[in-house]
Amino acid sequence: MPNITRYTVKFEKIPGLAYLCLLPLLLTLGFWQLHRAEEKRQLLHLQQQTLMQETLHLSAASEDHVDLLQYKKVEVAGRYDVSHQFLIDNQVSAGKAGYFVLTPLILEGKKKAVLVNRGWIPLNRDRSILPELPISDIQTIVKGRINRFPSVGIKLPGADLPASGWPSVVQVADSEQLEKRLGYPLFHFQIELDKESADGYKRDWQAINIMRPEQHTAYAMQWFGLAIILTLLFIGYSLKKEQ
Repeated sequence: MPNITRYTVKFEKIPGLAYLCLLPLLLTLGFWQLHRAEEKRQLLHLQQQTLMQETLHLSAASEDHVDLLQYKKVEVAGRYDVSHQFLIDNQVSAGKAGYFVLTPLILEGKKKAVLVNRGWIPLNRDRSILPELPISDIQTIVKGRINRFPSVGIKLPGADLPASGWPSVVQVADSEQLEKRLGYPLFHFQIELDKESADGYKRDWQAINIMRPEQHTAYAMQWFGLAIILTLLFIGYSLKKEQ
């Protein structure tokens, strides 16, 4: 008669606990990536709708919600507050350190402003000497796109507090802190000045660039694949030949 090998299943404590800890983690990561993929689909759809809409003519009564307005083309009439400008520190362009120049544009006929990011400017060799930021305060029309303020990976305590003097250097742009410094209300987003407009510096605004939903789905499949491999390895380890 043929010799039939028989197996029994024997779960050992430490491998069993490791499996029970790792499997839920891998599955959670997989489902999280699927959730992120769906979020990105919705975001891309919203951005596409936003880009297809007509240019927003910003006024004091306009909606102040960056999630709804981000990347939208905008046009606004007003005058620059030339005496009160901000420099966002630690901005790098082509490997060189510098600042983003934020200039308040006070809306026509209103005491409310929006911060216009006029672009990147390099540091002086002597960091204690701040760059001069000449600009006219006559009535003008600014064109650009709405975006969030530049972000940082780790926000240190006090990084959002602007320095004394003008122009005022700040590490992290926070509209609430900046409007306290100015003494009048601001919209909670910036306008990135159009590349063709005057009164600007180096403007290399990033295109809308996010991880595609398909990439999140691929990552999800990888996590689920690892969960399957882990399960097969655990089962294989737990199978013991009968003596």
